[in-house]
Amino acid sequence: MNGEYWQPELETMPRGELRRLQAAKLRRTVEIALRSPFYGRRLREAGVTPEAISSVDDIRKIPFTTKRDLRDNYPFGLVCGDMKDAVRIHSSSGTTGHPTVVVYSRHDIDSWANMVARNMYMVGCRDADVFQNSSGYGMFTGGLGFQYGAEKLGATTVPAAAGNSKRQIMFIRDFGTTCLHAIPSYAVRLAEVFREEGIDPRSTKLHTLFIGAEPHTEEQRRRIEDLLGVKAYNSFGMTEMNGPGVAFECKYQDGMHLWEDNYIVEIVDPDTLEPVPDGEYGEMVLTTLDRTMMPILRYRTRDLTRILPGACKCGRTHRRIDRIKGRTDDMFIIKGVNVFPMQVEKILAGFPGLGSNYLITLDSVADNDVMTVEVELDDMPTDVYSELQKMTKAIQRALKDEILLTPKVKLVKKGSLPVSDGKAVRVSDLRDGRCS
Repeated sequence: MNGEYWQPELETMPRGELRRLQAAKLRRTVEIALRSPFYGRRLREAGVTPEAISSVDDIRKIPFTTKRDLRDNYPFGLVCGDMKDAVRIHSSSGTTGHPTVVVYSRHDIDSWANMVARNMYMVGCRDADVFQNSSGYGMFTGGLGFQYGAEKLGATTVPAAAGNSKRQIMFIRDFGTTCLHAIPSYAVRLAEVFREEGIDPRSTKLHTLFIGAEPHTEEQRRRIEDLLGVKAYNSFGMTEMNGPGVAFECKYQDGMHLWEDNYIVEIVDPDTLEPVPDGEYGEMVLTTLDRTMMPILRYRTRDLTRILPGACKCGRTHRRIDRIKGRTDDMFIIKGVNVFPMQVEKILAGFPGLGSNYLITLDSVADNDVMTVEVELDDMPTDVYSELQKMTKAIQRALKDEILLTPKVKLVKKGSLPVSDGKAVRVSDLRDGRCS
């Protein structure tokens, strides 16, 4: 630890050295992966051996891995070692079929905790801080991932877990919580409960918030910061890559540094699977470089983002990814138009008087697809008909400009839309009974 950096020699490593480190780690990862039933077959069929990897560019010799591969090889088909060396199993919350399972060795847990500690240190958290975790524990990686990282950092930890907002606020006040981890929709909910209880969040010691796990816009982040009086830092992680800690914003909040000593990141065209230039959006593909029990090679995340060109003012040399624009499988098509829920959220966030809870419903009426956007009002009364009409039309115009079609818009009473303890449900597709 030194000043602004948790591991200065790694965080500021010159790009050439970092690439050589990645190549060496990739060779070792291929060697380990060959021991698993799945990769043993897949890599040998592709003719890939450790000796075939002489530079990071050789990663393109390796076939892609998909979520289906993980589910088809449930539970332990990608495990490379003896299960007696496994110390933990996490899984995704998949609603259909087998979940995605990841098995960790002691080394894997320690490496993961160190990455989370690196992230927390990067934004100013230190061992004198009190860290409160409002994420779910259990099989969800957000709870234990941040818990172990905060302990590695040396902070005092409050494993409050999800929900029970009044209790969360009591802990924040009584324990002197300074740093909080929460999903964006819950952070807004917590701010609402502060207000309902007549407590100003700025009267607490809370100063730093880590947000992630569900898509959110820059507008929503700024709103969270204003509501709670904190700095909110965007986080990226996923179960298949360990959990939280894969990439994180620094103090400049200008993209998330993806830790390239632990991962190789590629951005590819989701249709051709060919790489796209830095600065262009595509699907993110990730390869683990520091996992011994269950490495994953060239995993198609389905997340759409881009590499931000240029160096960061913080001095870290690890490349930055932009916030997740959406997912290839979150996108829905209506009347021939591709729409991402975050496009709708961006527009709604620009209207004062609206709450953060909204629902997009897709339905078919007389063989025509219809899109309805319901959004809760925040402070506006629901009986001022002329004002509500004016706002409804303004939202419709703004949405049409953004998504190139005109949805129905309904302004509804605060608290009337469903609220989930987990990730917020933003789309209800009644055309075929699916929700996302």
